[in-house]
Amino acid sequence: MYLIGLTGGIASGKSTVARRLVEHGAVHLDADHLARRVVEPGTPALAAIVEQFGAEFLRADGTLDREKLGKHIFGDDAARARLNAIVHPAVRELSGRLIAKAEAENPSAVVVYDVPLLVEASVDHPFDLIVVTNAPRRTQVKRLVEERGLDALQAEARVDAQVDNTKRLEIADVVIDTDGTLAHTMSQADALWARIVEERSRA
Repeated sequence: MYLIGLTGGIASGKSTVARRLVEHGAVHLDADHLARRVVEPGTPALAAIVEQFGAEFLRADGTLDREKLGKHIFGDDAARARLNAIVHPAVRELSGRLIAKAEAENPSAVVVYDVPLLVEASVDHPFDLIVVTNAPRRTQVKRLVEERGLDALQAEARVDAQVDNTKRLEIADVVIDTDGTLAHTMSQADALWARIVEERSRA
């Protein structure tokens, strides 16, 4: 199995690159999706969140009100650290099981694990390659405004709340520049896939 860690700032093109790699045959795991799974009703993580933050962050149907909790912890480093201490280990455990399952089903699988917080969450799976999508701050803000409907101040706050991109670039094996056209991003993803195929053929 070949394991790729795909990371990058918000609105930096991770999903576009992941989709392209899946079109080439990769298996895609999305850490954001896993983070929602580990806090579903009945999970230990949800119980721990209620114990830590209170039942007021549950909706009437017993599901986590992620938006309300997000607003509560935004700008509060201590509260965010307490939440991360609950969610990150649960996501690591689930992702580890899913990566092992993908390998068991296909020992030669290429797995792309899309992890926005790879640096912040100290994700330590044995990656064969770490790929970072990179776009300037102005491009990230523009995309959040135009594609996700945020106002400019919200968009800037979301971008600035994340780790500085230089920390991601320091751990990158491959950097994909997503500031240009969609075709330019796709061609870089295609080149990455070709590189992986060649590496594995030589192994």
